[in-house]
Amino acid sequence: MKKLLFLALLPFSVAAADLMICNGEYALCAASGSTPTGKMITVKGKTFAEGMAVCPVLKGRSVANGALMKNSCDAPPGKVWSLFSTVSEAPQAPSWAVAPLVHRTFVLSKTDGMSNQWSFLCDKQAKLVNGVQLASCYGPINESPLTNGHVKMGSTIVTDAPAGVLNPVGGNF
Repeated sequence: MKKLLFLALLPFSVAAADLMICNGEYALCAASGSTPTGKMITVKGKTFAEGMAVCPVLKGRSVANGALMKNSCDAPPGKVWSLFSTVSEAPQAPSWAVAPLVHRTFVLSKTDGMSNQWSFLCDKQAKLVNGVQLASCYGPINESPLTNGHVKMGSTIVTDAPAGVLNPVGGNF
């Protein structure tokens, strides 16, 4: 319920123009970190370092940024969108056992970055790990899921990834 309240409090331009509900498979990267790929990714005309996160694939209702997904929840064959969900537990690395999602905050710095994987495409991995379908998701590092701009150093970041994870997936909410 807290997450739904949070969505209702988003700035009008984001909530009204871009949010859409999808139903089906999606990757949930909330408790994942991302590793720089050495490539760059462009989001709405702005360039960022690209990160890759390994995320579990879930099924059900999820929240998407329609503007980044061309207003379609349909992913190409072998792929899945990385989306937001209100689930309170999900499979998590390294064992991929289901565990509670635990919110934490940290301050963005030159040594502590973050990653945004929301509404970016992922490649489904060929084999299951402990019965969990995983996906390799690619998204920008230090990019705001709210504005699609660069996140300023010193910003507070919210994530479900544990402390010590490289570039935890989250946002400057």
